Amino acid sequence: MRRASLILSIFFMVVACQTVPYTHRKALMLIPPSIELQLGLNAYQEILHKSRLSHNPRYVSMVRRVGRRIARAAHRPDYKWEFNVIKNDKVINAFCLPGGKIAVYTGLMKLVSSDAELATVMGHEVGHAIARHGAERMSQLLLVELGGIAIQEALKKKPRKTLQLAMIAYGVGTTLGILLPYSRLQEYEADRIGLILMAKAGYDPHAALSFWNKMYKKFRGKEPPEFLSTHPLTKHRIARIKKLIPEAMRYYRH
Repeated sequence: MRRASLILSIFFMVVACQTVPYTHRKALMLIPPSIELQLGLNAYQEILHKSRLSHNPRYVSMVRRVGRRIARAAHRPDYKWEFNVIKNDKVINAFCLPGGKIAVYTGLMKLVSSDAELATVMGHEVGHAIARHGAERMSQLLLVELGGIAIQEALKKKPRKTLQLAMIAYGVGTTLGILLPYSRLQEYEADRIGLILMAKAGYDPHAALSFWNKMYKKFRGKEPPEFLSTHPLTKHRIARIKKLIPEAMRYYRH
């Protein structure tokens, strides 16, 4: 009986593996895309409910202009794209939830000096979404936190807990303004996909270097040792991006 259960579990894991676009990595996905889109929408609505939107015309028009081009490059007709700017100067970050729900914080907008630099960030965040990194982490959390319960059952029996897990899985903390890091592997993967997306959208991938060099100068000496953080150190990220740019340039049309 135990052997049959083990064989069934292994079969289920194999069936649940999906391939990440562009990198072709195999990833465990226990969340159906339809449910992932709903979780993304629920998390997005919760964040907007707790946030104050910025109506700065320059920020909003820039985010929507760049966002639309990145969205076309991502080619996800099942996504209902939405772009907002959240007023919080202390948060230098952005996110994209499943279904194309994107928000950029004003703290980040103060740092970007061009559409191409913003495309670096938005391409990266959309990279997380189309790679389904959140669903991958949600699958892991379901196994650990809820004992492998099916997502449909989790939503019925523990809807609040499931939404909290979704917020963690998609990199957004339930505390306003706290963005939780993806794994280092997923971060590098999103960098690679993001560079390709920004190139396909008509933005020069070299702008990623100017943006991350700016981030390096701002946070130099303030980052924790890399082994204590799932985020790669900025200097290591820059070195990796330099190696990825030639691949992205093959997609660049201007």
